[in-house]
Amino acid sequence: MWKLVQSGLSVVAGTAEPEYGPDSIHPVGYDNKVDELPYKSLTIDDLKFVSPNHTNVETQTFYFEDIKHAGFAQIIHSNVIGLHTTAQFTFKIFEKETPQDFVWTSTKLENFFIENGTDFKADNLSIILNKDNIDTYQIDSSVNKLSEVHLTVKRIGDGIKFGKDGTTYYGTDIENPWGSMRHVFWPRCEVNGNIILREIKEGQNIDELENDEIEYIDKESITINNGLTMYVMALQGMKPHHAAATWDFLNYQSDNYSVVLMEFTTPPSYNRTKVSVAIVVDNTGKIILGTMNNETKHLETNVDETSGWDVPTKISYTLKDEKSNLEVDVVGDLKNLCERVDVMAEIPQFVKNIVSGVAGTKPYIYQFSNKMNLTIKKDDKVETTDEGYAYSESTFITAI
Repeated sequence: MWKLVQSGLSVVAGTAEPEYGPDSIHPVGYDNKVDELPYKSLTIDDLKFVSPNHTNVETQTFYFEDIKHAGFAQIIHSNVIGLHTTAQFTFKIFEKETPQDFVWTSTKLENFFIENGTDFKADNLSIILNKDNIDTYQIDSSVNKLSEVHLTVKRIGDGIKFGKDGTTYYGTDIENPWGSMRHVFWPRCEVNGNIILREIKEGQNIDELENDEIEYIDKESITINNGLTMYVMALQGMKPHHAAATWDFLNYQSDNYSVVLMEFTTPPSYNRTKVSVAIVVDNTGKIILGTMNNETKHLETNVDETSGWDVPTKISYTLKDEKSNLEVDVVGDLKNLCERVDVMAEIPQFVKNIVSGVAGTKPYIYQFSNKMNLTIKKDDKVETTDEGYAYSESTFITAI
């Protein structure tokens, strides 16, 4: 959901939409036949940037973790009403036990372009897909001296999309939708590489210096060996507060399993429709379960006095396949809050008040770093239990 932060200004562009009704949304997989799998393997075309010529935010996000650290590297490619395109590289890293002590950088990219549809390049940055096996991304970024990133991400098992193209369409005419939301996944990958963290040398007045005049000192060099990564490519093809009122996201990784869930509920304008996709794979990448029949429950909550939102403190994710009578549950206490992100923090207060009062828009992202427990049941009998690391997000945009 970090693309929501970068598109924060689009949140204020307009108020709530009319209630179009259930015929105005076509959730991912709407056209699946009864007897076919809900998911398909990715081709190289699925990993190409769509780059539509209307307002959209397209992202590549690599969520990584090893024994000690976790974080993500992300490209954000934004187009505003088809006239102005920008790109940003964001990076976050923290120790899993103390996620509130994180390093975060967000850097505007210069001279960026997309090559062969899949490779993203800019000054001092490249994210390149191996074209032979379509299984490896090489990430190299020195766009920000505070966080230099060099990671190799190799897919384990298949890449996955749901439905024909991983996309939910908004609009009464499916052939001419007025909005969309798309996700495709590599649910389990191996990651290796190096991250160099730096600090600005004391005694400098950086307000009076050009970027190339600032002096840095090395703070930490972090080597990632045989870590795990989940990769997701996403496209938000409309204003975020029109597309979804709430989001829940789970990236669970352990020695034995990976679980990815992406779930959002639309505002009343689209009939409060829940759209949910989830994948479970084992350590070889074999798909255990791929389903759109999921339920996220905020089992225990606490009101955040700052935002007013009822924020989960304990959460469960339940994934089901009724045909095989298979169920996967991931449950955990959300003891470690990594960050509470006020999406509109940089927007002037008087504008924020207008938007909140008129449109009910008050977007906050809550990011968590915790251990969780996984249970696999077959015919209501427990087959497997597991414990792993979970990076999760709960996002509140508008009341439903």
